Amino acid sequence: MTGKGPIPDGAEATRPSVARVYDFLLGGHHNFAVDREFGRKLIEAEPNAREIVAENRAFLGRSVRHQVAAGIRQFIDLGSGIPTQRNVHEIAQAADPAARVVYVDNDPVAVAHSRHILRGNPGAAVIGEDMRDPEAILAHPDLRGLIDLAEPVGLLFVSVLHFLPDSDDPAGLVGGFARRLAPGSHVTISHVTHEPLPGTAAEVVKLYQRTTNPARTRTRGEILALFSGFELIEPGLVLMPLWRPDGPAPEHPERCWYYAGVGRKPAPQGTLRPLAR
Repeated sequence: MTGKGPIPDGAEATRPSVARVYDFLLGGHHNFAVDREFGRKLIEAEPNAREIVAENRAFLGRSVRHQVAAGIRQFIDLGSGIPTQRNVHEIAQAADPAARVVYVDNDPVAVAHSRHILRGNPGAAVIGEDMRDPEAILAHPDLRGLIDLAEPVGLLFVSVLHFLPDSDDPAGLVGGFARRLAPGSHVTISHVTHEPLPGTAAEVVKLYQRTTNPARTRTRGEILALFSGFELIEPGLVLMPLWRPDGPAPEHPERCWYYAGVGRKPAPQGTLRPLAR
């Protein structure tokens, strides 16, 4: 790694790790030489790579702030990677110190670093699990100690579902979590697409075949299907810079070839609502 310290047990140090490459692109220090070499090749293929990951981080912040404003006080961040500045617990707990966050990742480096920075924070935890196993995650004692599944949850799949092939049924995976969540829960998804820049996307996807988690792009329609069972919140599923930007919308949002959206789980049909007073 760029800093000193032992390599966590189980860490893959011979091939680039998605979590560590992301950390490198954000200017972090928890990555290996193989990750930095890959990151530089990625920037050659996509000169806007650093800006894209920064925009993805900004979208995460906007989504969490929206959910806190909507009353969500507990979050599950799947494929969370290596925490960096303004992570989910920092954003949510700045608004309400009682907010609770559970990070989930299967990269030993991400888990080890997360545990280090979360020391002394009783409202946040990290568990080393694969997001493809909803039952194991939702039954984990560290999650159950913080998250009340009878109350609305903010479920985050930020820049992670494109690492699942169709054979893993990503829509079914989201649904597997959604079925266990209370009405009023939210799901946040950002996902790469080839639609605006097919040539660049193909080159980047080819590069990612060398990593521990090969990626694939999807169409807007395929990404929209991931929100099955959720009602999309305005402005719907859009190019990521266009999802409730903090300032003026960028002139060329297609340079960030991600779609992003937030959905809300509705109450079951037939549920009685209290009359307005």
